[in-house]
Parts: sequence; C-alpha cells; structure tokens
Amino acid sequence: MKRVLVSGGSRGIGAEIVREFAASGDKVAFLYHQAEKAAQNLERETGAAAVCADVGDPDAVRRAVREATEKLGGAPEIVVASAGVSSVMLSRDTSDAEWRRVTDTDLSGVFYLARECQGEMIRAGWGRMIFIGSMWGKVGASMEAAYSAAKAGVRGLTMALAKELGPSGITVNCVEPGVIDTEMNAFLGEAERAALVEATPLCRIGTVFDVAAAVRFFADEKAGFITGQMLGVDGGFAV
Repeated sequence: MKRVLVSGGSRGIGAEIVREFAASGDKVAFLYHQAEKAAQNLERETGAAAVCADVGDPDAVRRAVREATEKLGGAPEIVVASAGVSSVMLSRDTSDAEWRRVTDTDLSGVFYLARECQGEMIRAGWGRMIFIGSMWGKVGASMEAAYSAAKAGVRGLTMALAKELGPSGITVNCVEPGVIDTEMNAFLGEAERAALVEATPLCRIGTVFDVAAAVRFFADEKAGFITGQMLGVDGGFAV
C-alpha cells in the first residue's frame, strides 16, 4: 500500500486515476479547484481525501501538500500531476491573461507539485512522479498554442527531473493522452469526432480507463527501471 497524491482529481482522467489507486488499496488524496460537488462525490465513492487548491498558485500547492500529508498519514510516495485546462483559439486572439491561465495550470502547476513533494521522496530514497501531458505537446495543435506549449514544457520537465531525481531513487515519467472522451473534449462536434477517429490508427476515441492504466503501470514496482519517458496513450495518432 502506497500513499498517493493526484492533482486535478475530481473529474475526467484525474478522477479515474483516483479510482484506480483506491481500488488497489492505496491511500489516496486528490486536489481539486472548483468542482467541489464532484470532489465530494468522489470522496464518498472511493474513500480518497479531497483537498481544495489552485495548482497554479505555489503557496496554495504548498498548503495543499501539507494538508494531504496529514490526511494520508505521511508524505506522498506517488504523485500524479493531472490538473489541466484547455484553450482553443487563434494565437493572435490569445490574451496575456489566457496564456497565463493555461501555462500556470498545465506547466507551472506540475512544477510546483513536483518541487513540493520531492523532498520527502529524496529522504526516503524512493518515489514515483507521473505527469499527464498530451500528444499535442509532441506534435502541436492548430488553435491550441498555449496548451501545446505548456504540454511540450511538461515533456522537458519530465526529462530534466528524471535526470535530477534519479540518483535519489525517484522515477519521473509522462503519460501523453490523445483524444479522450472527457468533459474537456465535450465541445467537439460529431464531424470533428469522426475526423479524429479516422486519423487515429486504432479507429476510436480513447477512454479515461486507458490513461489510468498507463499511470498505474508507471507507479508499479515493475517499472522501477523506467524514467524520463513519454508514453503516448493516443491510439497511434501522434506516431
């Protein structure tokens, strides 16, 4: 049984990751920002502990990790950075505030969480950090400049931290989902979904279960010699 902390855990991919670890008997805490009702429902469903925090605020992350540590009965041994927001618009229409909103959550939030949790992992000589990136961080997406840039940054952060923290027994890996059937992608019309399915070699939209299974793999003891890697859970879209 491990102590697990998941950011962005109240909905979508993050919620399924919480379910995956809780079902395995691990002690789980998760961070959420605004989806209080969803967080409360997930608490009741899984027994995981919900902690409210804006991951784009370093002070809030610091407080949240302390609270999660208390609720878990010890520092997190496995950290999954899943919190994310999207933005679909032309780059020339992207305001300074919108750029910061996306990058603060999707990139800075990952860094803040990793920075805050690594100390105890270093002292223990063991840890798992798993970041949720995106295939758009690998290939870029038209009209998603801020999102693509932030997720590309997560790739670089993964490799840098893998080298930095590896000597302390900590692995750092990134799962890069493709088009997943979540609330974030609910804006897609039927024609857009059909086009994306056609462009995917496995000819379907992904599920939150697909992503959670990949996260679980990286967290396992059997993945102890794997670090600094990007695993595409995209049906072959970004090949």
